Amino acid sequence: MNEQELQAELSRLKAENESLKARSSRAVSLKVSEKGGVSIYGLGRFPVTLYKEQWTKLLDMADEIRAFLRENDSKLKTKQQ
Repeated sequence: MNEQELQAELSRLKAENESLKARSSRAVSLKVSEKGGVSIYGLGRFPVTLYKEQWTKLLDMADEIRAFLRENDSKLKTKQQ
């Protein structure tokens, strides 16, 4: 490869790298863990893993959780991304 081709390849790889970084930092994804739990990735540094019945119980509480967040809004902090 000549220098011009190397520069073009370097630019392409830098752009691809930035694209992958941007996509992975914002994406939230779900996976089934080795032990059969459901893991959600992308909320923080580590995944949140719960079993099916735990997710169901949590999702059934969605309205209660939202109300709690509204009631305690002044005490809660938000994470800047």
